[in-house]
Amino acid sequence: MVYAAIDIGGTKIAGALVDGSGRLLVRARRPTPARESAETLLAAVTAVLDELAADARWEAVTCLGVASAGPVDAAAGTVSPVNIPAWRDFPLVERLVERLRARPRLPRGVDPVLVGDGVAMTAAEHWLGAARGVDNALCFVVSTGVGGGLVLDGRPHTGRTGNAGHLGHISVDLEGTACPCGGRGCVEGFASGTAIAAHALATGWQPPEGQPPTAATVARTAVDGDPLARAAFDRAARALAAAVAATASLVELDLVVVGGGVAQSGDLLLAPLRRHLTEYATLDFTRDLRVVPARLALDAGLIGAAALAARTSGASHPAPPPASHSAPTENSR
Repeated sequence: MVYAAIDIGGTKIAGALVDGSGRLLVRARRPTPARESAETLLAAVTAVLDELAADARWEAVTCLGVASAGPVDAAAGTVSPVNIPAWRDFPLVERLVERLRARPRLPRGVDPVLVGDGVAMTAAEHWLGAARGVDNALCFVVSTGVGGGLVLDGRPHTGRTGNAGHLGHISVDLEGTACPCGGRGCVEGFASGTAIAAHALATGWQPPEGQPPTAATVARTAVDGDPLARAAFDRAARALAAAVAATASLVELDLVVVGGGVAQSGDLLLAPLRRHLTEYATLDFTRDLRVVPARLALDAGLIGAAALAARTSGASHPAPPPASHSAPTENSR
């Protein structure tokens, strides 16, 4: 079996062909033109799919999973990513079908299946990664935004619209600043890569000469001991801890899995997250909650989108992996 998948985020649009064991066979990638027009954004997505379609295995594709930053409406096929202003109730599935049928590029009988990127990451980690075999888990990504998903009673829980577990827009400060989503004091405003860099700059942090003022640069200087950089990560971790504790009190979690670009900083984020979680998760059934890094790194959205599309579309279910499976890549483009 061959599945196609794309993962649309605020920074990059990634695509892959994925086999039935979760192995990425071929990749494609473009930067996300997040501040440009809706049509320019769509063109970048279809360019990624065109690159995948150039591979001989495209003709064997049985389903197409589309993971997008949220919120999404999986039933309507629309997306309204908070960090992509040009897409508001954008009919992504309909427009992809139009473009891909016209070439023609999409194999007959294959329609895009839309999922939230946090839900896709969760499905991947539950299938192949750190949440494998866990009945109740919260998995989330910390990147340009903060998204998440839930595993409940041993199955990924997507919710009615595909947004269940969207951790980034839990409010952790009732008097906080306005969020582009319309709320106030959202986790994303504290813990996203953009928020971490902005807060560090606001407190007087300066990037080393010649380096961009990004979360990755903040992380590098924090590792070197910069107190302002470390404080920015601690603030992010505290907001995440408050949201994780709130989620645990609602659904009783066994495990928390943290992935995404910012989470690649490792214990710089995870250590203060675990520490602050002891302050917020104080009820008996929320204490001592394990927090672990994602195992699939930045591939989780693609793998999860493929797996969910296979299940939703009626294609053969992905094969269960061996215990040591690490979803290797055969080649890259």
